[in-house]
Amino acid sequence: MSVINTEIKPFKTQAYQNGKFIEVSDETLKGKWSVVVFYPADFTFVCPTELEDLAENHEEFKKLGVEIYSVSTDTHFSHKAWHDSSDAIGKIRYAMIGDPTGAITRNFDVMREDQGLADRGTFIIDPAGVIQAVEITAEGIGRDAKELLRKVKAAQYVAAHPGEVCPAKWQEGAKTLTPSLDLVGKI
Repeated sequence: MSVINTEIKPFKTQAYQNGKFIEVSDETLKGKWSVVVFYPADFTFVCPTELEDLAENHEEFKKLGVEIYSVSTDTHFSHKAWHDSSDAIGKIRYAMIGDPTGAITRNFDVMREDQGLADRGTFIIDPAGVIQAVEITAEGIGRDAKELLRKVKAAQYVAAHPGEVCPAKWQEGAKTLTPSLDLVGKI
């Protein structure tokens, strides 16, 4: 069953952000655009490269009114230890959510039950808490923050312009499409 166009399920947990432990819930995500990135585990290999890429592009997301949340089945204590010991992870200013019970990971349907780890899942969530985009990749395939920014811009554009859609490779400012009978068979 697809989670596209479904509202995120309730959750409440602890996260590490900017030297503090904070509480994050489904309500925290509502009222603004959010990107939630699940990753397998702290102190691993592909994960720090992705999280650092997001950290280096965090300001671009914030300019779009988007907040980033990373999630793994590690604890918020582990996130702090990783943040304090890794130059790459030390760049992170967004919330690093701890999900030691796996409840949030299961809510988003990205739990590898046999390992207790999250798949590499990315979710773009609108201000109503509705999932607008999902991408899940195998553990060895890292994500690209610039491509994620493009997808967020497309999701925001479509939300603000009902009846229009963004074609492949759409970039901000480029032409969109208005699906209609006139376009059938002409693309």
